[in-house]
Amino acid sequence: MSTNADDLPDPEAFQPPQTPMVTSKKSISSRTGYAWVGLVAGALILIILLIFILQNLESIRVSLFFWQFNLPIGVAVLLSVIGGALVMALVGGVRIMQLRRAAKH
Repeated sequence: MSTNADDLPDPEAFQPPQTPMVTSKKSISSRTGYAWVGLVAGALILIILLIFILQNLESIRVSLFFWQFNLPIGVAVLLSVIGGALVMALVGGVRIMQLRRAAKH
């Protein structure tokens, strides 16, 4: 058995096909961009809230424990939403502290 170099197949024929190099896209987002988006969203929400309050200026009587006072409907709704958000934040904060304690032990 003789092996001639001419009888051997071309080594390039057995090489796997070249796959293109995958390059990941660089994210152009940044903290500053997120801050601007948050600022614009907050401004839009405040404008909508201001329009709501200005459209609901009819005064109502509010009683809380032994206090009684008159407020525009828009302001009363705003204050009740703020109160609800504070209660939600308080309950969420307590739950986060419980989970942190459980994770430490």
